[in-house]
Parts: sequence; structure tokens; C-alpha cells
Amino acid sequence: MSRRYAWAVFALSFGLLLSDYMSRQVLNAVFPMLKADWLLSDARLGSLSGIVALMVGLLTFPLSLLADRWGRVRSLVIAATMWSLATLGCAVAATYGQMFVGRLFVGIGEAAYGSVGIAVVLSVFPRALRATLSGAFIAGGAFGSVLGISIGGAVAQAYGWRWAFAVMGVFGLVLAGVYAVVVTEKRLAPRQDPVEGRAGVGAPDRLRVLLPRLFSSVSVISAYIGSGLQLFTAGALIAWLPSYFNRYYDMPTAQAGATAGLFALVIGIGMIAGGIASDRFSRRAPIRKWTVAIGCSVGSLVLLMTAFRLPAGPTQLLMLALGALLCAGTAGPGAAMVANLTPPAIAATAFATLTLAQSLLGLAPGPAVTGALADRLGLLGALQLVPLVSIAATGALLVGRHRYERDLHRLTRPVATTEPAEPEASS
Repeated sequence: MSRRYAWAVFALSFGLLLSDYMSRQVLNAVFPMLKADWLLSDARLGSLSGIVALMVGLLTFPLSLLADRWGRVRSLVIAATMWSLATLGCAVAATYGQMFVGRLFVGIGEAAYGSVGIAVVLSVFPRALRATLSGAFIAGGAFGSVLGISIGGAVAQAYGWRWAFAVMGVFGLVLAGVYAVVVTEKRLAPRQDPVEGRAGVGAPDRLRVLLPRLFSSVSVISAYIGSGLQLFTAGALIAWLPSYFNRYYDMPTAQAGATAGLFALVIGIGMIAGGIASDRFSRRAPIRKWTVAIGCSVGSLVLLMTAFRLPAGPTQLLMLALGALLCAGTAGPGAAMVANLTPPAIAATAFATLTLAQSLLGLAPGPAVTGALADRLGLLGALQLVPLVSIAATGALLVGRHRYERDLHRLTRPVATTEPAEPEASS
């Protein structure tokens, strides 16, 4: 496969991820309008955001498993078409219930995209770039959030909140059509088939042997948990910063969305920087990937706890930006550690498991729990408590770091020794 085509695959996969998160996060930009039009509580607003991440968490594993067996490209195109149509459905919703159903189908469409998309990207690039590409690809979620919040807020203020959803839906449909034409299973097959053929993904019996390796070590489980918990903070910030700036800085919808979009951009930059730092620092000592992730988790805890206890103003914004930079920096190292600790043949399923943890532990409860707390303590009081989740995330990452080298050695050694012996045993 040519380098040019590999980067084309990355660009289009990244573009679909932008569409994914634009459709997901445009809702947050119009929170103030929905609250006023439909008289919704913060808990109900949070549920409209959290239901998407919840469906992603529940369905990403089975849908990614099907994608590994039935065709990743076909699955990506179907997924993008579904979330785009569902976003168009949100544009014509007349009640909270109808909007909830539309958002539920957005989540179903998005369920397998992140895990399958990153599996496609990593399959066409060298192993040495895993953390960098993982961080950059996952950061597409933050950049999509920037566009969804910023463009959505501007469109909503100019034309109404329904048009904000409509714009995102049309963009996704167009991009899905382009992806279907340019990226095909046949062109990806020369890169994927040797690995998958050796691992036996097409054989159900062999797949049953590989799947238990998704949870075969303490370190990979720690990576799932630590990465998932850390995204609780990022999910809460992306969902609620537009409302925070609207309420505490008296910004109109468009300005609050644009400002929150800048912070989402900072979160995305932090994801990329975390992946790059992880690759550079771990060239001679792979265990340093964990050190980078732990540093990001602890740093975000200190900075965000400080930021939300400062009065509104430039100093608070600076501390908030620094905390946002670090709060999702674990994404790249986490994905790379999962890739290193699981077989290539079930790459999409392994990333689906990571996505499951990130959704159920972080992205789904983050907005919903923050909204429920905001109804009781006020939005500022809720955001003051959110960074405490990083304590648990740090604990999980410390456990993974302690066991990583031992687990990596144990899990990679049998692949080279037991597989050649299988034909002799059966004969």
C-alpha cells in the first residue's frame, strides 16, 4: 500500500470521526435554547448528552466484533449514514421524548465507529507510530466537538437550534458517500489479510481462543479502567462548558459555544501531545507510556481543582485551559498499551473494549452525573467535584504500570512458541 493512500485513509477516517463528534456535541451548544424552549432541568439536558455515550458503550463491543468478521469499511459507512440521519431527525424533534429517541439512534450509529476506525488506521501504518496515530485519531473527537459546539452555536443563534442539527446531519451524509467511494475492503486487504489470516479471525473456533486475551492481564484491564475514568472529566467539560460560560460569564449562545469550542480544541491538542510524548519517551523504555498517562491524570486533577475554586476571570480561564490540556492526555498512551497487549486479529474488538470502558466509565456518566449534581449544587459546585475522578484513574494506571512489563513478556511469548506446535498436537 502506498504511503499516499494510507494517509488518504487516515484523512477520511479522521473526517468521519469529526462528523461523529460534531453530531454528538452540537447538542451542548444549544443547551441554553432547549432549556428555555422546553423548560428542561439540567439532569434532562445531561441525559440527552449521556444517552449517546451510553449506547456507544453498550453496543461498541458487539458491533466491532461483527465489523472484524464482516468488513470494517462497510460497517463504517453504515454507521456514518445512521448517525447522520438520526441527527437530521433531531432537527425536527418536537418534544424531549422525540429528541431522546433521535439521540439514542445517534449513539447506535456512532457505537462502533471509534474502535473500528482506529483499527483501520493502525492497520495501514507502522507499529512504531501507534501511540501518535492513536492520540491524533482520538483527538478527532475533541476537534469534532470544537466544530460541533462552535458552528452549532453560531448557526443556532442565527437561524435557530434546529438548523444546527440539520447542518451536522447533511455534512455526515456527504462524507459517508465519499468514504464509500475512496476506501474499500479490497484496497485494504493486502495489508490486513496476512495478519488476520495467520491469527485465524475468520474461524469461529480460533476467534474464541483470541477473545479471552482482551482481559488476559492486569495491565490491560488497568488501561481500560484508567483511560475510561479519566475521560469522565473530559466528557463533563465538553458537555457543560458552553452552559458554564453562558451562566457565569454572561456570554450569549454563539460566544459561549465558540469559547467552549476553544477549550475542546485544547483537549484535542492534549490528546495528540500525550500520544507524541508517549512515543518519544518510551522508545527505549516502553513502560514510560504509563508514566506519561499518570502525569496527565495527576496534573489535570490539580489544575482543574484549582481552576473551579478561583473567581471568574483570566486567571481561572488560564488554569482551566491548562487542566483541559492534560485531562485527556491519557487517550493516546492508553490506546497504544491496549494495542500492545492484545492480538492484531481482534484489533477492532480490543479498541471496542477500550471504547466501552471510556463510554461507561467516563463519557456517558460525565455529562449526566454533572447535570444531576448541578440541579442540587449548581453547575459550578458540580464542576468543582468532577476532577476528583482522576484520583481513581491514577490508581488504576499505577497498578497497570507496576504489572506492564511482566504481563507484556508473558503474553507475547506464547504467540511464538505455542502456535507452531498446534499442528503437531492435533496430529
